[in-house]
Amino acid sequence: MNIHEALDWRYAVREFSPEKLDGQTVETLVDAARKSASSYGLQPYKILIVESKSVRKDLLPYSYGQQKVLDCSHLIVFAAQTDIGDHTVDRYVTQFEKTRSVPAAEISGYVTHMKEALASKSQAEKQAWAHQQAYIALGTLLTAAASMRIDSCPMTGFDHNAYDDVLGLAELGLESSAIVALGYRSARDRSSGLPKVRFDYDDLVITM
Repeated sequence: MNIHEALDWRYAVREFSPEKLDGQTVETLVDAARKSASSYGLQPYKILIVESKSVRKDLLPYSYGQQKVLDCSHLIVFAAQTDIGDHTVDRYVTQFEKTRSVPAAEISGYVTHMKEALASKSQAEKQAWAHQQAYIALGTLLTAAASMRIDSCPMTGFDHNAYDDVLGLAELGLESSAIVALGYRSARDRSSGLPKVRFDYDDLVITM
């Protein structure tokens, strides 16, 4: 299945089957999101895998009636870091040295640039930036799932503050960005057979 076939096959699942994804499949999908593009490569977010039915039952009242939060195989939560600053860059530099066996001194100019770029943002702008990076990873996860014929449904319609409380995100220095239900579509989900509604290429794309 090529990328267009995969994306045509994908849709936002309304109802999931009881069938569970195996652990290796979930790990593969989340690892694809880990490899996603990110501004400066800083990845200012975490990815939570919520398999526990008990936890998801606690989240359901704050999910605006979306039963799939409970019925899906696994619920993925993308959460942006709330403390963004020099340490965000320093963490990346440590990983850079470890991965490429190159001393940080060789990228000192780039490090200064990253720190100055973050320092120029207000707290609200830093948070918006962190959430934007999480959304990029979300898109990567959805595409990876489609390529593996794993069903998904991304959601931002939930009580973010309540989710943060239930999952204890504040204690982790995080706040929820978006959630994704993963699993397999139910045979009863009538949406699966409907044509995908998207604007035509020429209506959406501007070539300059």
